[in-house]
Amino acid sequence: MCVNESELKHPWYYNLKYSLVGVIFGIVFIKAEIISWFRIQEMFRLQSFHMYGVIGTAVVVGAISVFLIKKFKVKTIHGEEITFTDKKFNKGQIIGGLTFGLGWAMTGACPGPLFAQVGSGAIVILVVILSATAGTWVYGKFRDQLPH
Repeated sequence: MCVNESELKHPWYYNLKYSLVGVIFGIVFIKAEIISWFRIQEMFRLQSFHMYGVIGTAVVVGAISVFLIKKFKVKTIHGEEITFTDKKFNKGQIIGGLTFGLGWAMTGACPGPLFAQVGSGAIVILVVILSATAGTWVYGKFRDQLPH
């Protein structure tokens, strides 16, 4: 399913470093107010540039990173090749994007910072996490029957 999935096997504790990076990433999200419901509402009401600036910066950094990975044929830290595959466009992407945006606007929560929101004390976000997990499960269950 994942073209860049590593073939290497590691012990379970090997992945703890990713948890540390996730905690640091969450702290940055909190300090930058990316998890703020009010900031997200400002974005959807076109009242503030803050979130557009954050998202735009992420897109630019991502584009530059992909360009550099392709140009210099960067490999993973284990020496494995990184490949990029083209994606075909379909109408499900539009429907999915609109559904995603609607859920983001209604809950004030993007999937990225959900756990940072819980960590900052917004326990009600656990409902959003459970809903996102249920939605992912439902999609996985019916994926083969959906138009792609």
